[in-house]
Amino acid sequence: MAMNVKNCRKCGKMFNYVGGMPVCPACREHAEEQFQTVKKYVQDHKTATVPEIVEDCGVDAKQIQQWVREERLFFTEDSPVKINCEICGATISTGRYCEKCKKDTAHNLKDSIQPAHVEQPKTVANMGKQSSRMYTYKK
Repeated sequence: MAMNVKNCRKCGKMFNYVGGMPVCPACREHAEEQFQTVKKYVQDHKTATVPEIVEDCGVDAKQIQQWVREERLFFTEDSPVKINCEICGATISTGRYCEKCKKDTAHNLKDSIQPAHVEQPKTVANMGKQSSRMYTYKK
């Protein structure tokens, strides 16, 4: 079995890549520790803004936004932290899409995978002939 070796996107060290983000185990563990710190901070400071979280926790604002988009980090409705729906731009508190766009996308996907209406082969019964007799084609 061949090893898939990559360089870590965060620190540049080589590591055995298994899947997911190309980040070494040490950086992944560090990111998880940062996430837990931010999560606890947000729970304790429900009205904190992103700049306050960045300053007090030492985490990059883009990382916070990524956690919100991944729906790992949630803010209360009264929190000033909001992001925009990637489709319509509506203000949302977590995820990538607002509820309306989620429903529309799911509906469109459902419509696209349903089998198209299959036309029935033409038979004597559905060609306008209402008889049960057998007909032959005359040349």
